[in-house]
Amino acid sequence: MSIPADFRRVLEAGDPAWADGLRPNLVLVYGGSDNRFLEGYTVEAAEERADKIALLPESNLKRRLVRQYVSKSIPIMIDPDGRLVIPQRHREMIGLELEANAVFVGTLATFQIWAEDAYEAYLDETEADDDLGFDLPSGTNPLDALDMVLDQQRAKREAG
Repeated sequence: MSIPADFRRVLEAGDPAWADGLRPNLVLVYGGSDNRFLEGYTVEAAEERADKIALLPESNLKRRLVRQYVSKSIPIMIDPDGRLVIPQRHREMIGLELEANAVFVGTLATFQIWAEDAYEAYLDETEADDDLGFDLPSGTNPLDALDMVLDQQRAKREAG
């Protein structure tokens, strides 16, 4: 599947080994059966996450994070035509048929690859969930909620 050019620029910038004329590397993670997507990290972001996990004391949390974000990660290089070849096993994990449409979704620090039908179902599920997780009036627009929550946090800091 072809990677959008703006995603490729980010991958290039986040790959310490990349230089003009070389193809960028990235890390794909399948975080477990809860996820219906693959998550793409720049090499630097994947290394930062692994370093943070390594700092944790030995615990169930650390073992789970290692299983989900280290053991289930695969390094991949973009092909010369700017495409990403996802191994069959990983396509199957997210229900992405060989000829099906995939959706790239930016998520601030990473991007997700979804089978189009799974992403549409996810959007339907999340749009129906009106609770934004803060003490906000029902039906609040998420962009309005952003400012409201930041204002609430700022007021708490100033008061406390």
